[in-house]
Amino acid sequence: MKRCGFGLCCEWLVLLIFCCATKAAIAQSNGGAANEGHSLYGQYCASCHDNGVARAPSRGEMAEMSPESIEDALTTGRMSAQAAGLSAEQIKALSQFLSGQEGPKTTAAEFTCRADGPAFAPSADEPHWNGWGVGLAQSRFQPATMAQLSANEVPQLKLKWAFGFVDATQAYAQPAVIGGRIFVGSSGRRVYSLDAKTGCSYWTIRTEAPVRTAISAGPYARGWAIYFGDQHANAYAVDAATGATLWKTRVDDYRDAQITGSPTLYDGRLYVPVSSLDEVTGADAKDECCKFRGSLSALDAATGKILWKTFTIAEEPRSTSKNRQGVQLWGPSGAGIWSSPTIDPKNRMVYVTTGDDYSDPPTKTSDSFMAIDMDTGKVAWSHQITKHDAYNVDCDLPVDKRVNCPASKGPDFDFGSSAILVNLANGRRALIAGQKSGVVSAVDPDHGGALLWQRRVGHGGTLGGVQWGSAADAENVYVAVSDVVRRAAPPGSAAGRASVFGVPYELDPKIGGGIFALRLDTGELVWHAPHPDCEKPGCSPAQSAAVTAIPGIVFSGGVDGHLRAYSATDGHIVWDVDTEREYKTVNGVKARGGSIDGPGAVVTGGMLYVNSGYFFQGSAPGNVLLAFSVDGK
Repeated sequence: MKRCGFGLCCEWLVLLIFCCATKAAIAQSNGGAANEGHSLYGQYCASCHDNGVARAPSRGEMAEMSPESIEDALTTGRMSAQAAGLSAEQIKALSQFLSGQEGPKTTAAEFTCRADGPAFAPSADEPHWNGWGVGLAQSRFQPATMAQLSANEVPQLKLKWAFGFVDATQAYAQPAVIGGRIFVGSSGRRVYSLDAKTGCSYWTIRTEAPVRTAISAGPYARGWAIYFGDQHANAYAVDAATGATLWKTRVDDYRDAQITGSPTLYDGRLYVPVSSLDEVTGADAKDECCKFRGSLSALDAATGKILWKTFTIAEEPRSTSKNRQGVQLWGPSGAGIWSSPTIDPKNRMVYVTTGDDYSDPPTKTSDSFMAIDMDTGKVAWSHQITKHDAYNVDCDLPVDKRVNCPASKGPDFDFGSSAILVNLANGRRALIAGQKSGVVSAVDPDHGGALLWQRRVGHGGTLGGVQWGSAADAENVYVAVSDVVRRAAPPGSAAGRASVFGVPYELDPKIGGGIFALRLDTGELVWHAPHPDCEKPGCSPAQSAAVTAIPGIVFSGGVDGHLRAYSATDGHIVWDVDTEREYKTVNGVKARGGSIDGPGAVVTGGMLYVNSGYFFQGSAPGNVLLAFSVDGK
């Protein structure tokens, strides 16, 4: 499943049309019983949340959240469609029941930074990790001067501190480190400013929706600002020193629009990609699937004004056919941008990779590399890697149950990875990105996106192939593979933590994972390191998280909760830490690690930071940010 797969989306849902109640069913609730939280839960929610359908959070996990956070999810968040027929009183009762208390939970940090501490005054020369890929080229490679962590020191890394995210069951927003501070968002609708060395808190702000993008920082008229997006398609600028909101701009008004790919900041403009959950909600037999089109917007970084907006599909959706229930269908649609844009100052271009189509007819810009003029927003060229890939979640239902699945029924091979802009040994350049097909492609940005090479590294699939991104140094690109496989769980199996349509399943512990080093200029295999054997029940070897590299070392996180460091020379593992456990946190919040998915490790100033916790279809939830350092630093 899509972007709610290992690596690709979900705050509260996948298969949400099949989880909890439909609008009509909720609206028909009878008075007394429906006003009680436990009755509402048992009637409409328990079948999913008590059975781990699509790895929906359990009662115990939701009990760690505040009533207000659950109420937000039911009113304006990812479960709002399911709660549309509930009254305000019913939502309040259900929220209090799930949380286990009537009042808000304590969220104040116990470890606050000293008021007389150093002022926030970043310098370009000091160690930092700014944005998704630590640079405009999205290489995810940190040079030695910024990493300040040598390959020989990596085996000595030990946990220095842990920070717990409030009201969160996922830790999926990559931190930025600049000016000695960490800026990180959360699924709990908060953004934090922390001290990079100690984890003490400078400030915390609330956001309209969960934040899963990385954060970019840059100077503005009165200091420094940080920029990010949320799951309601809002882009933000916030004063980095104080947390005061400078502006907030809704970049897309479509019902399911969201910002998953991290906005990229360059030369006074913020380039904001937009994706959506229309592929999921559009599978509802009563939904007029589908009208969303992916887009990239250029915003004035000082004011938030939209300077231009370019859709990945030029044609507006039109009415096409009707499904067998008589509901009007629409198309073309889809081609969301799930990753962070890549900047090319030389050509004055912004490069993006796109996802699949959601409905017929298929388009020529889905599953593509696209070049967009950064000054005008005009599409300069596009190169499609997979044709006729129109797909939505309805296609996963049994054939006799499908209603909105496109006739072309594509393989769901979209890009979740940013295009990495690299220089080749022959003086030419390339854009390189992996795809859910399990294929890595390189195209020429200076010759209309002409194909340079392709290399298969995985089997691919809706949960397979390359998910969130790769890393590249001067010679190689380092690519991790998901290829997670589900199988029926044997009766009584403790590993059968999730189910699809009532059938328990577990993750196959023998299939998936591994990391590859490929030559930048040819795609030739340099080395391949398979995933070590899984050691715990329900484990999957899938390596979906984005890869990070420093000189001599490649870091890759897995669904099994492990973060591993590989030798960039031959791929042998030099360091391995299992993050799936409980932690004592510096801010006093109860926290646990889980699967590592989505963002990768951040390395700067002699420290390594990584989020742990990502639930979906058998993977493990969590809510912790971990900081590692070498003893004595």
